[in-house]
Amino acid sequence: MNISAIVPVWNGRALLARLLSTLEAQSRPAAELLIIDNGSTDGAPDLARARGARVIAMGRNAGFAAAVNRGILEAGHPSVAILNSDVELSPDYLEKLAAADAPFATGKILSPSGLLDGTFDLTCRGATTWRCGAGHPDGPPFDQPRDIASPPWTAVLYRAEVFRQVGLLEESFESYLEDADFGLRCAAQRITGRYVPDARAVHLGSAALGRWHKETVRCMARNQLLLAARHYSAHHLWPVLVAQLLWGAVAVRHGRGQAWGRGKFEGLRHFSATRKQYQQTDPAELEQVLRSNEQLIRAASQDTYWRLYFLLTGGAK
Repeated sequence: MNISAIVPVWNGRALLARLLSTLEAQSRPAAELLIIDNGSTDGAPDLARARGARVIAMGRNAGFAAAVNRGILEAGHPSVAILNSDVELSPDYLEKLAAADAPFATGKILSPSGLLDGTFDLTCRGATTWRCGAGHPDGPPFDQPRDIASPPWTAVLYRAEVFRQVGLLEESFESYLEDADFGLRCAAQRITGRYVPDARAVHLGSAALGRWHKETVRCMARNQLLLAARHYSAHHLWPVLVAQLLWGAVAVRHGRGQAWGRGKFEGLRHFSATRKQYQQTDPAELEQVLRSNEQLIRAASQDTYWRLYFLLTGGAK
């Protein structure tokens, strides 16, 4: 099946040039390349046009979710690759994902240091997520292919039919955890994909703002609560409270306590409306997925955050 590649862009001309070079070198190249421009001012759209891409202007920084949704609606092929502008793909990346023959597939994403940036996403009962393997050395247990419920949308390949079945990204999330929300919606419909560790890419990571930029923290803190509003029930209250407070402590340690507080305030303000807008349709399936995620987190992560979370919640049992 032919592939439409979608790349949301907000500045980062030099990074985009590197991604385009790796796309041009693919053993299975994309049949069309859609650059969704979120109001770049550094010439990134002009570079994309010169390299043969179709550029769609959003006219403003509408966020990752809105840009990707526009690209999905414009895509003309049965497979859709969604790529961050700050990734570099191995030459066989798209070929290996396509060979997985799954509703969606993602590969092993490395950081420039050679440590893992991530593999697949695991959301816990506290409405926070772990990008499995992030910060760990490349190797076991992260080098085994497996079925997954939620891929990061850093460099992922979807069948277009998944979007017709599940819908598009939730645009109110803007640019963070919209992929985790989509993963939980797929899980509710028992749609699983594939992690393909032999497909490799390098991700510079949060190149637009930075992992602990105040706006990143604000949006993450807000969207954690919106994720809970959309999917979780009252019996998740304790793990949600524990996870959110522990994540707040991490934000404070990085000097972002105020941004965390603003995000939580926004999340609480929109919580009721978000809950009315969407609620998980299969709570039993969700609970099974969350418990399975926690078992994987507990087995693979040595992070203090997760040790404290499991100590206080008794999760992953």
